[in-house]
Amino acid sequence: AYGAQWDGTMFDGGSVDLNWDSKWISETTRDDDKWVFEMAIPFKSIRYEEGVSEWGINFSRLDLKSSEKSSWTPIPRQFPTASLAYTGTLVWDSPPPKPRTNFSVIPYILGEVNEDAQEGDGTDFETKVGGDVKFSLTSSLNLDVTINPDFSQVEVDRQVTNLDRFELFFPERRQFFLENADLFASFGYETIRPFFSRRIGLGVPIQAGLRVSGNLNEKWRLGLMDMQTASVDKTGLPSQNFAVLSLQRKMFSRSSVGLLVVNKQSIKYPQENDSITDLYARYNRNIGIEYNLASSDNLYTGKAFLLKSFAPNEEKRGITQAAHLQYQSRKWNWRVQEEWVSDDYSAEVGFVPRNGYVKFSSFAGHLFFPKNGKIVSHGPKLNAFYFFDESFRRTDNTSFLQYLFEFRNRSSLQLFVSDDYVELLSPFDPTRLGIADLAAGTKHQWNAFGWEYASKPQSLFTYAFQGRLGGYYSDGDRTSLSAELGYRFQPYVSLSTNLNYNHIKLPAPWNTNRFWLIGSEIDITFTNKLFFANLFQYNEQSKNFNLNSRLQWRYA
Repeated sequence: AYGAQWDGTMFDGGSVDLNWDSKWISETTRDDDKWVFEMAIPFKSIRYEEGVSEWGINFSRLDLKSSEKSSWTPIPRQFPTASLAYTGTLVWDSPPPKPRTNFSVIPYILGEVNEDAQEGDGTDFETKVGGDVKFSLTSSLNLDVTINPDFSQVEVDRQVTNLDRFELFFPERRQFFLENADLFASFGYETIRPFFSRRIGLGVPIQAGLRVSGNLNEKWRLGLMDMQTASVDKTGLPSQNFAVLSLQRKMFSRSSVGLLVVNKQSIKYPQENDSITDLYARYNRNIGIEYNLASSDNLYTGKAFLLKSFAPNEEKRGITQAAHLQYQSRKWNWRVQEEWVSDDYSAEVGFVPRNGYVKFSSFAGHLFFPKNGKIVSHGPKLNAFYFFDESFRRTDNTSFLQYLFEFRNRSSLQLFVSDDYVELLSPFDPTRLGIADLAAGTKHQWNAFGWEYASKPQSLFTYAFQGRLGGYYSDGDRTSLSAELGYRFQPYVSLSTNLNYNHIKLPAPWNTNRFWLIGSEIDITFTNKLFFANLFQYNEQSKNFNLNSRLQWRYA
């Protein structure tokens, strides 16, 4: 109750997108026995249907001392307190005023100074001019236009220790792509994404773009995006157009069916020859259909989708199919899932780090709830992931057994033991240090155990510890230890530090290697409109150091 604000939009009945940002006013008062919160939301800051005198509304509160969450209207345990299905009713004496057209223009001018001290090329000065336009087509459908967009204010990625055989995923942070992002980004699974907006403007300027997104009516949602990038003479990269269409229709009480079309088109080559067109294909397209299941009692959820890729090269015209069903009650939780990604499936504007596999995965867990004591719940959870090639020959699998503890003060503890088997499909350096590669076709198996502990989040001082000890490739050993420490000088300063240490012991030529990953953040809130954020990171594995500082003033 210190007056901190956050806002967002809701989708899928209870999910919240915190990337939406609007203007509203709030004040809090703290007394010895209570606190009082008042808020005022201008009608212009929200979108609503004309002539409606009854609105759905709810209020919820999280009491950190007792770890209790309550809501104004009663909500079943299996639903979040933000569930739209259980809102109360706000009745106006007369309907609110007719919504006015929301229209905003956000211009910018940017100056940059760059110097490469190592090459000694001197200092480069650059000036950029551009801006964004936002326009409300209806009370729930928005048009966003950007010209020569500026992403200099975007937060940098958090570095990670990379010991994975496949491409790592880093989330989108550019504001233009974030509002109503679920329309585009939620299609598929985390490792089967037909559309991934970070593929747009990767190392190349974005010239312009537009997006139409929102609700057409109570049943239909629409997402339409078109982005244009510049060509790069030095590499031969052509100017490219990225177009995405997403259409969703609500089915039954809480389920939905969706259609996604993604098109990447190369339209202007700086230089055109066979080697350039092979490197940068003239087009790459994906079309997919998806069904999302959500039962009326929220106990069953699921998904099934089918994707087809199109490209000039026949070897990139493949199919992907996957589905899962999950059950979650207060005590029981289980899921079964299958995936098939053909070897010739291609999603150049997506994130699909692995091709040519069939995967079966599942988990099952049970929770016990003691009647008293410091533990709220505890119980086991068994997980299994099996990969096969398209001839159903096993290539790798991971199985691990967890035991989970949730404490009354909201701290948590997890213990696990695991078993891994890997047959390498391509050469791989198990240290990612560029020392040497293990040969494709070699087989590796190991066991490990570990733990994760997180302290109660309501404390000013918070901490978390993670550890993993056990085997590794080539009968080696790997120890990984991590710690996260944080302290809040409420309500003005937040400090946090992340430490990760890896010790890998392998036969020659790798031998023994050790490397650290260190990150520290200092966030200062001067007022609810003036912020100063600082991030320091050092990655010994990649020999990378960076320091990022950002002063942000929200003038309106």
